Amino acid sequence: MNKQHYTDEFSKGVYQCKHCGAQLFSSHTKFHSGTLWPSFRTALPGAITTRPDHSFGMVRTEIVCGKCGQHLGHVFDDGKEYGDTHPEAGQRFCVLSETLDLKKK
Repeated sequence: MNKQHYTDEFSKGVYQCKHCGAQLFSSHTKFHSGTLWPSFRTALPGAITTRPDHSFGMVRTEIVCGKCGQHLGHVFDDGKEYGDTHPEAGQRFCVLSETLDLKKK
């Protein structure tokens, strides 16, 4: 089985939910964070739902697909600290590669 890892993928396109096909992130908002997970500065409008996550003794904000509820990862307020040099840098949507499909343009 060949798994796609999107951490170092920077082709133009739209990242979709692998479970339901909903469009989640534009490639224009992706940046290299130096982590093992693909990172985006923002999601497409209405694509993501957030909820508190207190698992593993941590306080985080979970992100899920707004259409099907699939767990995608977490969002943090440390985008600038993790390499986002865009003027609107701030949040870092830290997403699991296995939850995404990239529809290249």
